[in-house]
Amino acid sequence: MYIEIEKGETVQEELLKGLDNKNPKIIVACIETLRKALSEFGSKIILLKPIIKVLPKLFESRDKGVRDEAKLIAVEIYRWIRDVLRPPLQNINSVQLKELEEEWVKLPTGAPKPTRFLRSQQELQAKLEQQQSAGGDAEGGGDDGDEVPQIDAYELLEAVEILSKLPKDFYDKIEAKKWQERKEALEAVEVLVKNPKLEAGDYADLVKALKKVVGKDTNVMLVALAAKCLTGLAVGLRKKFGQYAGHVVPTILEKFKEKKPQVVQALQEAIDAIFLTTTLQNISEDVLAVMDNKNPTIKQQTSLFIARSFRHCTASTLPKSLLKPFCAGLLKHINDSAPEVRDAAFEALGTALKVVGEKAVNPFLVDVDKLKLDRIKECSEKVELVHGKKAGLAAEKKEFKPVPGRTASSGAAGDKDTKDISVPKPGPLKKAPATKAGGPPKKGKPSAPGGAGSAGNKSKKGLETKEIVEPELSIEVCEEKASAVLPATCIQLLDSSNWKERLACMEEFQKAVELMDRTEMPCQALVRMLAKKPGWKETNFQVMQMKLHIVALIAQKGNFSKTSAQIVLDGLVDKIGDVKCGNNAKEAMTAIAEACMLPWTAEQVMSMAFSQKNPKNQSETLNWLSNAIKEFGFSGLNVKAFISNVKTALAATNPAVRTSAITLLGVMYLYVGPSLRMFFEDEKPALLSQIDAEFEKMQGQSPPAPTRGISKHSTSGTDEGEDGDEPDDGGNDVVDLLPRTEISDKITSELVSKIGDKNWKIRKEGLDEVAGIINEAKFIQPNIGELPTALKGRLNDSNKILVQQTLTILQQLAVAMGPNIKQHVKNLGIPIITVLGDSKNNVRAAALATVNAWAEQTGMKEWLEGEDLSEELKRENPFLRQELLGWLAEKLPTLRSTPTDLILCVPHLYSCLEDRNGDVRKKAQDALPFFMMHLGYEKMAKATGKLKPTSKDQVLAMLEKAKANMPAKPAAPAKAISKPMGGSAPAKFQPASGPVEDSVSSTVELKPDPKKAKALGVSSKAKSAQGKKVPSKTSLKEDEDKSGPIFIVVPNGKEQRIKDEKGLKVLKWNFTTPRDEYIEQLKTQMSSCVAKWLQDEMFHSDFQHHNKALAVMVDHLESEKEGVIGCLDLILKWLTLRFFDTNTSVLMKALEYLKLLFTLLSEEEYHLTENEASSFIPYLILKVGEPKDVIRKDVRAILNRMCLVYPASKMFPFIMEGTKSKNSKQRAECLEELGCLVESYGMNVCQPTPGKALKEIAIHIGDRDNTVRNAALNTIVTVYNVHGDQVFKLIGTLSEKDMSMLEERIKRSAKRPSAAPIKQIEEKPQRTQSISSNANMLRKGPAEDMSSKLNQARSMSGHPEAAQMVRREFQLDLDEIENDNGTVQCEMPELVQHKLDDIFEPVLIPEPKIRAVSPHFDDMHSNTASTINFIISQVASGDINTSIQALTQIDEVLRQEDKAEAMSGHIDQFLIATFMQLRLIYNTHMADEKLEKDEIIKLYSCIIGNMISLFQIESLAREASTGVLKDLMHGLITLMLDSRIEDLEEGQQVIRSVNLLVVKVLEKSDQTNILSALLVLLQDSLLATASSPKFSELVMKCLWRMVRLLPDTINSINLDRILLDIHIFMKVFPKEKLKQCKSEFPIRTLKTLLHTLCKLKGPKILDHLTMIDNKNESELEAHLCRMMKHSMDQSGSKSDKETEKGASRIDEKSSKAKVNDFLAEIFKKIGSKENTKEGLAELYEYKKKYSDADIEPFLKNSSQFFQSYVERGLRVIEMEREGKGRIPSSTGISSQVEVTCVPAPTSTVSSIGNTNGEEVGPSVYLERLKILRQRCGLDNTKQEDRPPLTSLLSKPAVPTVASSTDMLHSKLSQLRESREQHQHSDLDSNQSHSSGTMTTSSSSTANIDDLKKRLERIKSSRK
Repeated sequence: MYIEIEKGETVQEELLKGLDNKNPKIIVACIETLRKALSEFGSKIILLKPIIKVLPKLFESRDKGVRDEAKLIAVEIYRWIRDVLRPPLQNINSVQLKELEEEWVKLPTGAPKPTRFLRSQQELQAKLEQQQSAGGDAEGGGDDGDEVPQIDAYELLEAVEILSKLPKDFYDKIEAKKWQERKEALEAVEVLVKNPKLEAGDYADLVKALKKVVGKDTNVMLVALAAKCLTGLAVGLRKKFGQYAGHVVPTILEKFKEKKPQVVQALQEAIDAIFLTTTLQNISEDVLAVMDNKNPTIKQQTSLFIARSFRHCTASTLPKSLLKPFCAGLLKHINDSAPEVRDAAFEALGTALKVVGEKAVNPFLVDVDKLKLDRIKECSEKVELVHGKKAGLAAEKKEFKPVPGRTASSGAAGDKDTKDISVPKPGPLKKAPATKAGGPPKKGKPSAPGGAGSAGNKSKKGLETKEIVEPELSIEVCEEKASAVLPATCIQLLDSSNWKERLACMEEFQKAVELMDRTEMPCQALVRMLAKKPGWKETNFQVMQMKLHIVALIAQKGNFSKTSAQIVLDGLVDKIGDVKCGNNAKEAMTAIAEACMLPWTAEQVMSMAFSQKNPKNQSETLNWLSNAIKEFGFSGLNVKAFISNVKTALAATNPAVRTSAITLLGVMYLYVGPSLRMFFEDEKPALLSQIDAEFEKMQGQSPPAPTRGISKHSTSGTDEGEDGDEPDDGGNDVVDLLPRTEISDKITSELVSKIGDKNWKIRKEGLDEVAGIINEAKFIQPNIGELPTALKGRLNDSNKILVQQTLTILQQLAVAMGPNIKQHVKNLGIPIITVLGDSKNNVRAAALATVNAWAEQTGMKEWLEGEDLSEELKRENPFLRQELLGWLAEKLPTLRSTPTDLILCVPHLYSCLEDRNGDVRKKAQDALPFFMMHLGYEKMAKATGKLKPTSKDQVLAMLEKAKANMPAKPAAPAKAISKPMGGSAPAKFQPASGPVEDSVSSTVELKPDPKKAKALGVSSKAKSAQGKKVPSKTSLKEDEDKSGPIFIVVPNGKEQRIKDEKGLKVLKWNFTTPRDEYIEQLKTQMSSCVAKWLQDEMFHSDFQHHNKALAVMVDHLESEKEGVIGCLDLILKWLTLRFFDTNTSVLMKALEYLKLLFTLLSEEEYHLTENEASSFIPYLILKVGEPKDVIRKDVRAILNRMCLVYPASKMFPFIMEGTKSKNSKQRAECLEELGCLVESYGMNVCQPTPGKALKEIAIHIGDRDNTVRNAALNTIVTVYNVHGDQVFKLIGTLSEKDMSMLEERIKRSAKRPSAAPIKQIEEKPQRTQSISSNANMLRKGPAEDMSSKLNQARSMSGHPEAAQMVRREFQLDLDEIENDNGTVQCEMPELVQHKLDDIFEPVLIPEPKIRAVSPHFDDMHSNTASTINFIISQVASGDINTSIQALTQIDEVLRQEDKAEAMSGHIDQFLIATFMQLRLIYNTHMADEKLEKDEIIKLYSCIIGNMISLFQIESLAREASTGVLKDLMHGLITLMLDSRIEDLEEGQQVIRSVNLLVVKVLEKSDQTNILSALLVLLQDSLLATASSPKFSELVMKCLWRMVRLLPDTINSINLDRILLDIHIFMKVFPKEKLKQCKSEFPIRTLKTLLHTLCKLKGPKILDHLTMIDNKNESELEAHLCRMMKHSMDQSGSKSDKETEKGASRIDEKSSKAKVNDFLAEIFKKIGSKENTKEGLAELYEYKKKYSDADIEPFLKNSSQFFQSYVERGLRVIEMEREGKGRIPSSTGISSQVEVTCVPAPTSTVSSIGNTNGEEVGPSVYLERLKILRQRCGLDNTKQEDRPPLTSLLSKPAVPTVASSTDMLHSKLSQLRESREQHQHSDLDSNQSHSSGTMTTSSSSTANIDDLKKRLERIKSSRK
């Protein structure tokens, strides 16, 4: 009964255990039960193998009852499996055997039937019976077929180990000279191999010895004997012999030249037995090679072998790709002169016809005449297949008919019989690749090398069953045929001398063709008419165009043959380069390609194009071909022929031809993949880089679906459809097109012995030679002689370097051999897997890469077949296990099916699950779901039967878990997709090199998304959608329950629970890890207030359900606030349990929920109870030490939010407790959190007292972990900033070392303590808004925007501590700024008291407005500027993360065009911060061992990315000043030369980006500034002794680039400044000194620069020496004069000089109109926002040059304000130019600032001196007032009219200093000032009026010294 309810296995297991019982009665009962069960249920349900194993033991029992029962059960078993039972019972007592034989004879011969059925089978059975009663016994036969092959005798046998039993001297004897000795050796082997099942082992040497005898031995008896031995081996080893098959098959086939029947028979048996151990695919190459042998017997026997092999195939294991080359060879044989060869070929073709059906074979039999075709069909009817074929062939006919000339020995036949069981296996497997039709749909491949000659035709046949063949007709016949279909006039006018008549004739011709019917159209005759004189020499282009168009029409509409094509192609190629007729010629060619197939047409066209000289024709032909390939697809094209033509084209002198060739290569690359490049590696580097660039463009693209040539004739349509079904039909055949070299002759015995030499150096030489051979050959044929065995030996070489070299060679081999490497998987691939167990990491990595390279070529099937893989897993090597399991976990999910042998790995997988090594266990768990995906849960669970009970439970639990995570198998892509999809899938995923064949299978299933993650080896925990389904039984019930609230509000429930806990009625929630009783208690408490279904999810054993529960809780959070608050204590407790889960996804989800939860609680103004806090916070704090950044961030964010619902002072002790953890990350994070609490809430949070708390924190300054030390220091510094020196008292005594660290840190962060701790952040925005709403005309947008920006700046990504990283000098008082917009307006109206209107009547004070500016004028507002200042200051931070965050923010601004303007005015400051950071990286970070180099690379890429964005915006790039550019270029060039970066894996990329950036800087910066900067930099680098010559060289390269740009930029350059720089340079480096330099580059660079300037400017250049003090002494002037003179002499012609002079004269007397235009242009610039500075500079230059020029008229009609602005601007420029850098720029700036900021102390206007001491008119005050008003947000005039003063204020005057340190001074003072103005702006502006104090200016000047000191300090601390 138990068996009936599907529990048969368990029952049988238990009964078999019962057989070991000591009590014979129990044994008898067990046997009896088994026997009855077997007779009732049959051998399908009761497995016979385990019973047969114990039978011999039962027959030996002392108890007669047991023996009798054993006899009965033996008879019962015999009834089911007949003679299969004989071998296992061979060794029992002869009397018993005799009795059994007698019993067996009595048994009825009919097949037995089960009489009882399993429940699941009972319904089927009922139906069966009805059918049987209807259809008599026909069913019985079929059923029998099912039943008999159930058990395979082979399976029941014990394997015998024979290698050790070989005679010791076997290998010597087998080589002996006497044949008798050889015979003895062979006989010894023959005896051993008679064992029907052999133990797996390394039989390579034995097989090699036997192969040698078969191939070389002269004694035919020995040949036969050796063949028998091979047969025995193949039969005994079965699949395990497969790896040797490839070596032996060619030898045996060639030996068929022997005529002796017994030798032939032995060889036949051997090859048949060997065939069963491998697949036809694997040996096809060898067989095809032998088919071309001259010896007729070899041909005959090969054909017969093929016929016998075909019988074992099915339609799926004999795909078209295999059938095609075989048919090609056999078709040659049926025309052979020897009748026996013909007969054998007929038989083979007949068999093929029978196996795969006519539809598949007919395309290959097109040329066969009727007689032969009938003969093939006749043979086909006689054939009987091994696998019963359809119902027509009843399965009982198992024995196949022996072939004539072969008497099947019973051994072999018996083996065939048993083998049949496992042969069908490949059926479904082969299906896997069936859908891998990657690449464009192939239309049949050109035949394999065997039939290479006819490749063109062959591929043709695959596609079109009827190729149109017609003989060549004579011109007379053609004329006759043409006249029948064309009008008479047409033919007469063809060669008329008048072009109009010819054109008319063509028009008629065209009409006639359009109306003709396909069948009637004489194509050849028509095209001959067209080719008739003048033919293609036609001179009139209109006639020619028509002619070409007609050719296209004929090709499209008629049955166009290759003969016709030959007539016209030459003419078409001749016209393809013609400007007017080219397109028509291309159309005609495309039409012909469609009619005659692209491969043939392309080959003709290419050879014609390259046999003529016209480059235009060549390039256009290549272009046509590129297009045609895209339209027709790539199938059948002869790559070899193209490659030679393309190489010719690449060598062409004409650039157009080269370009076209490269484009064609790009298109070919789409189809062929990276292997294409190998053919061009010897091209010139320049060409190669162009080719690479083209390939780069194509990468990631998929070949387009062919649009033409797909189905021209109906037949080909069906054929194409089939073809989609072919295995290996994908990219593989493209690879097959590549010419492969035979290298077996190079693998000499000397080379092999070298590789195996005792001396490692010689071994290495051997390996180097092999690598050389493979490299040279590029693509090789699969026959590589003895190489595999030699390389295999090297894989376990004691010298690891050689092992790695061997692995590299094997990778090359895989690429070179392509998919054919399949046949070496067993003998070479599996040993690579063994190397995965190596103890060295790099060797393992190399092995893994090699295995992957192989698997890419072979697919996975070969690896998983047989026991080899499971044998590897069996080895107890942890490295091997983890690597191999990891590899399987990556590959299995991509397969659609796997060989059944995969189950052999499962027991070892289970032992890995319990391995001592944690990594092995983890990898095994990761791989588990994928094994299950292919094998199914049942099989996996069944396999646990052999485990120990404890292990079994554990494994079953894991299986349950894996079952939930089990991904779905990759869906087979629908056929429709599989074609056009082409190679697109692989392109996305793999480096496109993976042959499409395997990769498509892994990627076409783009459906279950998480699977992708797995395919790429990502965490195996990512679940596919199917994994999440709850078992379907419960799903119905669930849907009903899920409505309604999830949390039920229980009045006073929470209070009651708190009471219970206080009264110790329940356990207090306090544990290190949650024990079961806690979980149970929580479950009970929840049952009253949580929906049942949710509770089930929450306490499910599988984390998937926890995720689901959390998702539901998030959904219900808003809608069930009361419920959530009512159950809050329980929810928090449940979440603490989740913190102990190992699954990251649950943890992330839980933290996400907590963030939302605490936000909700703070909105509801809820306060956590003590109970809730104490049972939750300690567990949350544990998670702050998680290794994952994301989690730590989340936890910190939650802690921040908790402060809103739970007092910070109470949080403090919990976090303090966290600092005592053993986890250093947790300690560090807790300390930082404490610092944030103190910073936000002041010292009062420190519990129990500040003193105690700080003492505890200070202990951590001595921690052994660097981050903890830093965190402790930062926290104390924070306290110091709040509390001042009192800190030292509170800390108590510290060790000297700790104290010095602390003092150093405090000094570094020096800033005067702020008066009070910043209050809660959250209050502020509300306050600001309340004020804002009162302000009558306030536009709310920007204000809110600002406060949010500030908040963002303050808590950068929830890291309050990030702000601490900023040096205090750079920190801004954000709160002051933030309140700024509010406070200012309160007191502002007082300005009106001052009666400034006396001065200038019309000014009206408008309503106060705060920032009533147009939105794009954002940069005028101090708030934005200060935010930018703040962020820029963070760029130079010593903390990498802070810097990266700041850079990302800036990058966002720069990338948005509308916002990028905000950076205007901050460019220098930003660049300074950037190169300070570059220096910091160079000097500090790169040297820091502890820092992850990835971090540095990340920072570099941020910096470079930012700069590139910046230097793409020309207006901003131009703001960079000389000094800053100089330092920037210095930083970038240093970075390019930093050898440490080159060593990093991403380093090259960084250096490439820097290169790009430097080019951008050179092109986009202000050309004067950058040229000047480079000159100064060159001067410095030549002066500095430490500087490397490389550095100067790069600077010079930059200068050369600038020189190249000069012709375009000369007009925008301030030549005076550049010449001044050159002058200074020549002063420092006079010519003599320059000549002493090691390299002559500097002097050449200088000369080139000057020469170019002279060339561009002519004599006028001498006018630009204005800035040089004493020109006469300047070497520069002399040099320029010399140059000018020289150039004058050069350009001897007088007229030149005349024009020169004339030009200068005109220049002097430049007409007034021109002057006016010029000035108007300048003033336009001054008035525009962007070019103000440039305009002023030009105006200054102009005034200087023409001092008498009158600019008054232009100023007159502008406003007073504008006039004073211009005057002031000119004065500033004058100061700068005259000052020539003597005034440090900082004072320059502050003087401007003072002038503009200090209002007059009294209301009467006293004559305050301006900087130059002139008296100041009212306009200046007005201007100042405007600045003040605008700073305070009061409106002045319309925004548009006003020139942007602020830009004047915020931009520093162009400094003439060469270094940026002075710049830094000025920046610092500005920053400082801006801060103080924010603090005092409201006060100052009033006080200064009333009391006459000059706060602002005095403070700014007073601070300069202070700042200088600080700067020095910064410098020293950096050093």
